[in-house]
Amino acid sequence: MNSPTVTMSLLSLIIFSNICFIAQAQGYKPFPNYSLAEYDATYRVLNVSNYPFQLCLYNTIPNTFTLGLQMGNFFKYSKPPLHWVWEPNRGNPVGENATLAFETDGNLVLVDADGRVAWQTNTENKGVVGLKLLPTSKMVLYNSKANFIWQSVDYPTDTLLVGQSLKVRSKHKLISLVLEPKGLVMYYKSKNSPKPLPYLNMKSDMTGSWDHMTLNCTPDTYEGHAYDINLHQVQANSSYATKFLLARPKYNSILSFFRLEIDGNLRIYIYYDDVNVS
Repeated sequence: MNSPTVTMSLLSLIIFSNICFIAQAQGYKPFPNYSLAEYDATYRVLNVSNYPFQLCLYNTIPNTFTLGLQMGNFFKYSKPPLHWVWEPNRGNPVGENATLAFETDGNLVLVDADGRVAWQTNTENKGVVGLKLLPTSKMVLYNSKANFIWQSVDYPTDTLLVGQSLKVRSKHKLISLVLEPKGLVMYYKSKNSPKPLPYLNMKSDMTGSWDHMTLNCTPDTYEGHAYDINLHQVQANSSYATKFLLARPKYNSILSFFRLEIDGNLRIYIYYDDVNVS
C-alpha cells in the first residue's frame, strides 16, 4: 500500500508571542477508496494538538475550508474514521490562502484571503498571553495567571464532549437542540413555519427548573460495566441534581461525545483505539 501524499499549502497558522513564527498547514491525501476523516473530507493539519485531538482545516468541496477539531488517531490509517467534534466557522467557510492568527492583542482570528473575518474569539485586550489544547479537547486562551479567558467548550456546535455543558437561556447551544427550564427540546426548522417546531422533548422529573446539563462519564462496576455515560442535570437555585443514563460500555469511554446528527437523531460516539461504538 502506498504511503499518503503530503503537500504544503499557503493556509497557515500564525502565532504571535515574544517570538513570531509561522507553521504551514499540511495537505493530506488519504489512501485510495477510503477516507480517514468524517464526511469524506480531506484536511490540512495545523500545529495545535494534544492526542487524540488535532486542529485542522478540512474541506469536502475544493477551496472551501472549515476550521475543525479532529478526534482520533491521525497516525492509524484504519478504522475508526476521524471525527470532527468542534467546527466554529461551519456555514461560513474560508478559501485558499486563509489565515488563522493569534494576534498580539490576544484575539484568535480566522481571516479569509480577502481580509474577511470568518470567525474570532473576541478576546482582544483581555490579558490573553497564550493558547493551548488540553487533553480533554478544550482549546483555551489564558492569561498570565493561567486563568482561562476563553474556552472552546463554551461554544458548542452540534456536539457535546465529556465535561461540556448546556445552560438554560444561554446563547450558546447545540444547533436545534435547546436546554429549556423544563427539559431538553429538539427543534425542526421548516420553510413553512415562521418558528422552529419541537419534535422531541426530554422532560425533567424535577419539580423546579433546570439550570444546566453536563455530559459525564463516571466509573461504574455494575454488572461488569466500566463506565456510565450520562447527562448530569442540575436544578436552578438548588443543589439538587439527577442524571439521565445514556450508555454503560464495558471499556474506557472517557473520550465520548454526544451529537445531534444531520438526520435529526441523537447519537453517542466513543473513541477507543480498538472499538468504535455509535
